[in-house]
Amino acid sequence: MHDHDWIERHIPHKGDMCLLDMVQQWDENHIRCRAVSHRDGGNPLRHDNRLGIAAGIEYAAQAMATHGALTAADASSAKAGYLVSVRGVRLAASRLDDIPDDLTVEAHCGTRNGSNVLYQFRVSAGDRLLLEGRAVVVLDAATLGQF
Repeated sequence: MHDHDWIERHIPHKGDMCLLDMVQQWDENHIRCRAVSHRDGGNPLRHDNRLGIAAGIEYAAQAMATHGALTAADASSAKAGYLVSVRGVRLAASRLDDIPDDLTVEAHCGTRNGSNVLYQFRVSAGDRLLLEGRAVVVLDAATLGQF
């Protein structure tokens, strides 16, 4: 298992902004992580003393970034990814900070090519779905200006 320290060393998010606690399982197409930071009063995504459910998209994005780090052939081949689109997002709760259980954050890679990855993601607690959707990650941001 990869813990919080490993995740923080391999994704761009540092300090309190690294939201994931541990990688529980992963393979070439899927990752499942655990998070406990939603209960932390110092969570940097809190606003007006609450953590809204849409912050779950950031948890999912960090799971995608962690998946990219894990599936790269080596650290030098890992590419920085940029979340450029989320679609079909279904919010099944209003906030995260009142969820007593640990969060399970999952991302499944559906389609990928050299510069884009399409993920389906979901955030749950126990058997309760909190949010789900799809995201597009661009891996080679230099190509964005060439359109």
